[in-house]
Amino acid sequence: MSVKHALLALLSVQPSSTYQLRKRFDASTGQTLPLNIGQVSTTLQRLERNGLVARDAESAGRSEDGGAGQLWRLSAAGRDELAGWWAQPVVAEHRGRDELVIKLALAAVTPGVDLEALVQTQRAAAQRSMHDLTRLRREVKVADLVDRLVLDHHIFSTEAELRWLDDVETALMRVGSTIQSGALQGAPVSAPTSSVESGAARTEVVR
Repeated sequence: MSVKHALLALLSVQPSSTYQLRKRFDASTGQTLPLNIGQVSTTLQRLERNGLVARDAESAGRSEDGGAGQLWRLSAAGRDELAGWWAQPVVAEHRGRDELVIKLALAAVTPGVDLEALVQTQRAAAQRSMHDLTRLRREVKVADLVDRLVLDHHIFSTEAELRWLDDVETALMRVGSTIQSGALQGAPVSAPTSSVESGAARTEVVR
């Protein structure tokens, strides 16, 4: 998630204090991607150093909670940066840097770690998330487009994680069978069956 560009987008609408930016961000994303005030403040300071935002010298501003807070405004360079962001497609992060991928990869080569148990623990957590997300999705009104878009994205991402975990489990079972049969030496392990054909059948998502 680009917090930097999110704040620039909010400031392009109107100058805001740090607190107001956090509140506006939460409201704009259906409060499903919460930011803490420290994260907003740190990002604003970095944007200021890069000349993309500036403190509004003409207004001390006031936070929505009643506290004093100087307003931030978008600079000309910030508007150019934001325009470039709107014009470019979002490129997915390299999956190899995903914490879950790294964790399971390290578990596979670390003696004493129960990789199968890690997969089951992760699946249980993902299934709980799916349950909560689908419940929230049912409660969203048809007119709440932003909430629907954000929740649907989380649902699809969680569903993809569950399918991937099914493939991991299938691969583990095949490796285990190969070891038990004594055929592991020099024999490549075939790729796991697509989750659509294997374990994904166990993952039922109700929307």
